[in-house]
Amino acid sequence: MLEVLDPEQNSTFRDHYLNVDFDLSQVMFLATANIGENIPQALKDRMEVIQLSGYTEEDKVVISRRHLIQRQIEANGIAEENIEFTDDGLRYVISCYTREAGLRNLEREIGGICRKVAKDFVFGNREKHVIGIKEVEKFLGPPKFQREEELGENKIGVATGLAWTQFGGEILFIETIKMHGKGELVLTGQLGDVMKESARAAMSYARAHFGDLGIKEDWLETNQIHVHIPSGAIPKDGPSAGITLATALVSLMTETPVRSDVAMTGEVTLTGRVLPIGGLKEKALAALRHGIKDIIIPEQNVKDLVDIPQEFRDKINFMPVKHLHEVLEIALDKNRSQKKPAGASVSNPPRTNKKPKVASPAA
Repeated sequence: MLEVLDPEQNSTFRDHYLNVDFDLSQVMFLATANIGENIPQALKDRMEVIQLSGYTEEDKVVISRRHLIQRQIEANGIAEENIEFTDDGLRYVISCYTREAGLRNLEREIGGICRKVAKDFVFGNREKHVIGIKEVEKFLGPPKFQREEELGENKIGVATGLAWTQFGGEILFIETIKMHGKGELVLTGQLGDVMKESARAAMSYARAHFGDLGIKEDWLETNQIHVHIPSGAIPKDGPSAGITLATALVSLMTETPVRSDVAMTGEVTLTGRVLPIGGLKEKALAALRHGIKDIIIPEQNVKDLVDIPQEFRDKINFMPVKHLHEVLEIALDKNRSQKKPAGASVSNPPRTNKKPKVASPAA
């Protein structure tokens, strides 16, 4: 492949099987991969990389209604009068029975439901099957995958982050507790090196700003912190959980609850700057699916909001931030705090549905 794609060599490419020379300099090669990190760097350098995000849940619902359901109805010998999928039923199949960026398994599960309906029809049940959540479980069995449920109340030391996977966006709960110790930081949940570094950076920021944050100077002399991210069997990595880790740590140290109706994503530096992240569209739609409409994002990601359909942007309150102290002012529920952090340089912004101005995408 390296020789085929190299413009300095592919004009005289020799096929050793046929023992014939070919001029491949005018040939366009298309290659696909689900995970770009697995492509050797030497091969990637010879390609122009085009990133295409996977289908969102809303995309899959529309494609299912337009194509997949009708195709499986015809393939299994039943008529549209015999079966009807509700939106709730479709979303339940997508979220709890498939975990993919594409549609193959989704069509397979829809086909499985159609076959069960066809069997009922053959055995004399001529009633129309309306496929809702209960009917999906009846035909497909218990759910194969479970999603995290949103927090019901504000909690100390627990923050809601947003994660990107090749299967789409997910919400990510970061939990912290304190124990007797001497300032150690314990990290569990099968975290990758980059995420561990983000946790250490967040910890260093908190230690360097004890006075500004209202944390006792001797707090770490008698306490140690355990940070855990549930779903420990699933590897997690990347820097975008930085502000979520920092918020959970500061919440624990100041005994201030974190708002459960706010999700966040962004990389954090040692000086508290919030850096941009990827996968904003998938992350935002994941928050919306779980009923979270207030999302903290890096200021530099405002330009990426054009990738999110207007109908979803209208439902989400994006709150761009440049610095970690802005994140803490928004995310911490200071009304229930036993301590009031001092030295904050930004006032607590009111909750509003005002959206940042976003330029319309070019035609």
